[in-house]
Amino acid sequence: MKLVFATNNKNKIIEIQQLLPKTIEIISLESIGCQEDIPETAATIEENAIMKANYVTQKYGYDCFADDTGLEVDILNGAPGVYSARYAGEQKDADDNMNKLLKELENKTDRTAQFKTVIVLNLNGQQHIFTGIAKGKITLEKIGNQGFGYDPVFIQEGQNLTFAQLSLQEKGAISHRGKATEQLIAFLKK
Repeated sequence: MKLVFATNNKNKIIEIQQLLPKTIEIISLESIGCQEDIPETAATIEENAIMKANYVTQKYGYDCFADDTGLEVDILNGAPGVYSARYAGEQKDADDNMNKLLKELENKTDRTAQFKTVIVLNLNGQQHIFTGIAKGKITLEKIGNQGFGYDPVFIQEGQNLTFAQLSLQEKGAISHRGKATEQLIAFLKK
């Protein structure tokens, strides 16, 4: 089975392909000739994922899946949330985003947060939604050099290493994206 993954984020493509069985081949947006930035202007993570999946299906005619992920920090009323990638500006720089987050949490004792991934699958004219959540906390500083995004500042409940200190396989087994992808795989195997 071939499925388009509606993302230009090469890190996400690598991470998801590692989690999927070999019988499912991921096709990139680049491979179908989609060079444009797909709009992500919705108010929620779920709506953004739906918007991206529908864009590819409607404009290019492919079965596909799209994801959107956000980091939701309790004391910041769920921010950065849907704005996680561009929290510190449109340049979408992970270091800038983490620096802004750590600055906003200075002197805060409540550092609880969660990563939330929503995957939307458009397959055979039907839409299916899968959600994965990883609860944890924000560290006091960046630790580790694996992964991407906010991985160096997030420790999942029950762990003592940041996502950036874990291998791709270790992270995939416990992360928000891993949980949503497990649901996607279980559905596709049916």
